[in-house]
Order: sequence, then structure tokens, then C-alpha cells
Amino acid sequence: MSIISDFNDEEKEKVLEDLTSNVKQIQDDLLKEILTLNSGTEYLQSFLHGSSSKELFKKNLPIVTYKDVKPYFDRVANGESSDVISALPITNVFVSSGTSGGANKILPSNNKFLDGYAFSNDLLVHIISKHVKGVERGKGMIFSLTGHETKTPGGLPIESSTSWYLKSDYFKNRPSNWFYSFTSPDEVMLGSDIKQNLYCHLLCGLVQRDEVMRIGSTFASGMVRVIKVLQDSWKELCSNIRSGYLSEWITDSGCRNAVSMVLGGQPRPNLSDEIESICSQKSWKGIMKKLWPQTKYIEAIITGSMAQYVPTLNHYCDDLPLVSTTYASSESIFGINTYPLCKPEDISYTLMPNISYFEFIPVEEGSDDVVDLADVKLGCSYQLLITNLWGLYRMRIGDMLKVTGFHNKAPQFRFMGRENTLLSIDTDRTNEEYLFKALNRATLVLESSDLRLVAFTSYADISSSPGHYVIYLEVKAKNEDIRDLKFDEKTFLECCLVMEDSFDDEYRYCRSNEFVGPLEIRVVNDGSFDSLMNLSISKGTSVNQYKTPTCITSEKGVQVLETNVVARFFTLSIKPNHSM
Repeated sequence: MSIISDFNDEEKEKVLEDLTSNVKQIQDDLLKEILTLNSGTEYLQSFLHGSSSKELFKKNLPIVTYKDVKPYFDRVANGESSDVISALPITNVFVSSGTSGGANKILPSNNKFLDGYAFSNDLLVHIISKHVKGVERGKGMIFSLTGHETKTPGGLPIESSTSWYLKSDYFKNRPSNWFYSFTSPDEVMLGSDIKQNLYCHLLCGLVQRDEVMRIGSTFASGMVRVIKVLQDSWKELCSNIRSGYLSEWITDSGCRNAVSMVLGGQPRPNLSDEIESICSQKSWKGIMKKLWPQTKYIEAIITGSMAQYVPTLNHYCDDLPLVSTTYASSESIFGINTYPLCKPEDISYTLMPNISYFEFIPVEEGSDDVVDLADVKLGCSYQLLITNLWGLYRMRIGDMLKVTGFHNKAPQFRFMGRENTLLSIDTDRTNEEYLFKALNRATLVLESSDLRLVAFTSYADISSSPGHYVIYLEVKAKNEDIRDLKFDEKTFLECCLVMEDSFDDEYRYCRSNEFVGPLEIRVVNDGSFDSLMNLSISKGTSVNQYKTPTCITSEKGVQVLETNVVARFFTLSIKPNHSM
């Protein structure tokens, strides 16, 4: 993969044109490279017997899910040689945000992933510069975070792909262009305390508010979280700016020393007064543009489950464009948005044929053909398969994509969502399997208190930050003669606890870091779910075909349930309304 960071605009445009015009040849060459390099690995040897033939690859190599190949990944993570799956040394593993089955994935990786990461960033410098005039004249207030690193039993680092990149030589020796010019020192990005890091990011950004040309976070949910920290901390931030000194509770030594140098012990009373005047206003509509007036755009992933945050960001960011630059995951960098200023609902990603080998399973029923990247059809939807240089071969990743157009001969895809995901607030992905597992445990608690479950549904509530899961329950007493049902707070609190305990590691990670708020149970009146059914029937659903939704997305449906809520219970606190 060519290094293009030192290329001029004309040379970068030629790279983009070549990539998007020669998709088939580049993909075939990449597959040949992957198979030639890795043909001697234990995994490929068992199917290809040393061959690097594309025909044999298509015929013999099975299409797999993560569960199929997890034993191989586990062996490497536990200390066996990398050549179980990869001829190149596996240097670390990623913990992803969850499979289509809702469980976390431990995925192998090496520097080839970083090559793709750096390449896509360098190409984005060119693309954004073409579409956003003047962005190169300032800095980015980018809320990058690393978090804690752990290790596998075999000693490999376990971390996110973003964290690994921030710690890598690619980032340390990054090009000196606008894309890599930040308001925050590197030490803030490399800190392990998320609360301290976000506060310091904001403080540095406010001190340099007139230099900020772009504001960004990996996910839209992260951007909303930043705004919440700003709402909670603006008075303290103003105090730090006024005095020129950092609050004592910032104890991360790297953050503290670096941010103290930014502040320089220099009082800035006028700047503090300006910020305080803006933040004191009753309405925070457009607050981001008011605080950082030179900002050209907001950068965050706003596709898939992140689309739910677009209205919130539009409120706080006013007329600033929301730019979703990259389609990526722990499995690979997939593609980039070659039209960054398009509307959120029009975002599509052009897949880069030089990073990983892509195949597609048509979603249409009765179609078993697996097609290559160059052969997908406009308007059709597909499940994505990936083969790469670091140990993944024909693996389903659970992403559903639709072809929306072409950049030259390179297909552009709209991300439709994750297969089977029901609930998602941040990087959590909870499906029916996990939700029903949680509900079954809660049902046992209810039954031990002489209650029975009549009906339930779930809802991802993002009306406040952080968002949280809501479980609507309609319950009755086991003894049908009991009409005046009383709620035992301890019973429903235990239901909340056992449900949260039933979700996967990624959910618990998000909860422990306050990316997701406490689970809430909302008990509704007797007959509420009948009213929900009547609403659906009134819209044309046959009574014979109606099923209570496992997850409710209809705004009117939520309103029906909300008007019938009689008690609320949270994992960490209990807020009952009144008894039935």
C-alpha cells in the first residue's frame, strides 16, 4: 500500500482515480497477495493445500461467522504462534463492539491494519480539502481517547483500533498538515481516565476557540457525551480559564502537565467572560457554533445506529455540516465518504479495494451467489464478507449494505445497520438473544414475588445523555383477585440488576464508563399493550399477524406506553410514580 502523506493534491487525486477505476484488478491482486502470503497457515492449508488460486478459494474456503473461527483466534491470543492464521506476526488484538449475535469479538491484527488506517486518513486530507474551504487554516478539536490497555493470556495487547493507532509510530510521526493539527496535546489523547480526558479536551479547545476549524469524535454518541460534559462543567472550565490554572481533581500526570502548559498560568478574564456569557443563555441551540465560531463542520460517524443522534446534534450545532468520513470496524478499514458534505440521510461510503478483499451475499431471498466488489448491482442489498492480511478469511461481519451509486467503477454503499441488533446507545449492540436472556431472569424475580409478566417491549431512550435502555413491563398478580397491585421496590430493582448482568461485556464497559445510563423499567397500566396493538391495527396491520414488537421504534407507540406508565425503576436509583 503506497504511502501518500507527502503527495501533492494532484498526486492524491490520481491515487483516488486509480483506486476507483481499477477495482477488479486491485481486488484480484490483493486476494493473490493474501493467499500467497498466508497459504502455509494452519487455517488456509486445511482448505487450499498451499494453493493461492482464486477459483479454489471460492470453491473450498467456507463462509464463516466469528463463532466458527473463534477457536483459532483464541489459540493465538493464548500464546500459540501467529501462523495458526497469519504468516505475518499478530501484534495485538482488538475487542470489537459486538457481533451480530451481541457478543464481543476478540480479533487479531497487525501493522497491515495500521497501513490501511493511515492510508485512508491521508486520502481524507485530500477529499475534505476539496470540499471544505479554509479548513487548513486552523486546528481540530478532536475528542480522541485511548482508555486502559489489557493483555491476552499470551501477552498480546487488547485495545481498540483507535487506541492502537494513537499509540503507534504512525501517529507519533504523523504528517504536519491541518488534519493532524489539534487543540489538545497528545498526552490528553493518551490518558486513561475518560472523564479527565474529556474535560481537558474541552479546556484546551476553549482556550484556543478562535483557532478551531473542525470538531470531532469517533461516534455521534461521543459528540453528544461531550456536550453533556460541557453542560455540567462550563462554570468550572471558565474558572480554570479565568485563573490560568487547572482544577486539582485532574490527577493524570500527563494530562495535567500538558494542559498546564497550554494554560501557562496566564489569567484570561475576558475569554472567561465571553464563554460564560454564551453558556449562561437559556437556550443552548447552536452552542457549538457560538463557542467555536470558525468551525467548518462536525465530524463523527452518524450512520447506522448513530443516526438516532442527528436531531440532537443538529440542535446543538445549528447549521454546521455533520460529516461522517469513514466506514471502519475492528475487522478492517472499509471505505471513505468521497462526498463529505452530503446530507446525513444520503451518506454512502466508497469501499477501498486495496485494503481488504470484499465479497457480498445478496440479501434477496433465494439468491446464494457470492459476488465480488466489482460485480455488485445498483439498488441491491448485501451482507459483507471480509478477507484480509491479518487472519480473517471470508468472514461475515454482520453489516448490511445497499449499493447507492458508483465513484468511477467503485461501488458506493449505504450502511443499513447490524444484523439482528435491537438496542444500541453507544458501541453496545444488544440483540434478541441477550434481551430474552435478560427478560427470563427478570421474570424469575417477578414470579418469586407472586407477579407474572403479561407483556414487554424495549426502547433505546436517548432523550437525555447518556442514553439508556428502557424496558416496558405490564404485570399482574398471580392471584387474579388482587386488583390494587402494589409495587415492591426491591423486586423491580433486582429485575433491573439481573437484566443488566445478562448483557454482554461491551454493554457493561459502556455502563461502567457512563457511555450508557442505568437500565430503567417502566411499569405500565393493565391493558397498555392492547392499546399498542390497537394502534398498529388502526394503521392496517392484520389482527392475525400482529406481534408485540421486541423493540419499539414508533414514536406514537412510545407515546401510547408513556401515557400509561405508573412506576419507574432504575438500576442505581428508584423513581416510582404511584401504585396501580
